Amino acid sequence: MKRGSIRGLLGKNRFSRSFSHSSVNVIESVPKFPPNSTIFSLIQPTGKIHLGNYLGAIRNWKDLSESQSPGTKYIFGIADLHAITVPQNPAKLKENRYEAIASLLSAGIDPDACILYHQSSVPEHTELNWILTCITSMGSLNRMTQWKSKSQQIETSTIFDEDVLGKTKAGLLCYPVLQAADILIFKSTHVPVGDDQSQHLELCRNIASTFNHTFKTNYFPLPSTLLTPAKKMLSLRNPTKKMSKSDADQNSCIYVTESPDAIAKKIKKATTDSIQGKIYYDPENRPGISNLINIISGLSRKSVVDTVEDLSWVKDHKQLKDHVTELIVEEFTDKRHLFNELMTDFSYLDSICKVGTTKAREITSVNIQEIKKIVGLD
Repeated sequence: MKRGSIRGLLGKNRFSRSFSHSSVNVIESVPKFPPNSTIFSLIQPTGKIHLGNYLGAIRNWKDLSESQSPGTKYIFGIADLHAITVPQNPAKLKENRYEAIASLLSAGIDPDACILYHQSSVPEHTELNWILTCITSMGSLNRMTQWKSKSQQIETSTIFDEDVLGKTKAGLLCYPVLQAADILIFKSTHVPVGDDQSQHLELCRNIASTFNHTFKTNYFPLPSTLLTPAKKMLSLRNPTKKMSKSDADQNSCIYVTESPDAIAKKIKKATTDSIQGKIYYDPENRPGISNLINIISGLSRKSVVDTVEDLSWVKDHKQLKDHVTELIVEEFTDKRHLFNELMTDFSYLDSICKVGTTKAREITSVNIQEIKKIVGLD
């Protein structure tokens, strides 16, 4: 596999609006970062990526890495340590790690322009994690919502309830600290995430601030959250819930690697409604139609308002579904071919990660020594 083939299959997209400096920003275009920024994000290795992963994270990473800000580092990777907060089959986890790297490459992430690696290959992540765990309150972790959903607890649950405490693994409760360590070990300045992670990014800023205050330093920058412009992709079969590869009904989810026929069949079965005539956006009363509009909006990089205006020619649900199918097939065809090619060459994927790990550790090994000196562990 030649690296040039990765870049050759996918064109580059450029935008022009400038970047605003608040702690949470919605990316309406590729921002202009201050020189020497560090852009960082990880994705969990949960197998082949679906449409929501692609529009919500990976395409955004590609766009950001093409912003060409002087001296800026782009660091993207696979959060394999986060994956084991819930039980994993070892063989399946290994396969998922390869699929995750292949997915990033096939989506256009350029390993020459970015650092691309597996989280577990950089031990400084876990070393900083312990230091930060020691200054993070249990109350802060208890207020996080994701551990509750992943341990199947209600939103009002508290870790201090004996029944909840017995059912919740420590790793699941504490992984937001590891997430903070992931970000801070690189002294990251900007973190692109979906809105479901914004709470964890706020905790990361609080942990960084606590560290700086405790040790009377300004060592860690307080990273800005970059929220993806794409709306959350919902289940094709039940548009009241998020699109997920764990859904028992696999017709609810479209994968980047699926054939045009498979995509067409899934879109054909997508839930709409009985309202005939003009297509319009109404997530409350027309969730299925609105979900399809969001897909078109994300793929075309246009606002929902402009997307609805562009759909004025659509007269019925079939025309809308045919149009959605055409857009998805066009977006994913080259990516599917490249993914399949990459998955026949694990040695190439290993070589990409090895180079990325070396580059990552050139940064993290220096930073952890400085952190240890601040803490008194040098």
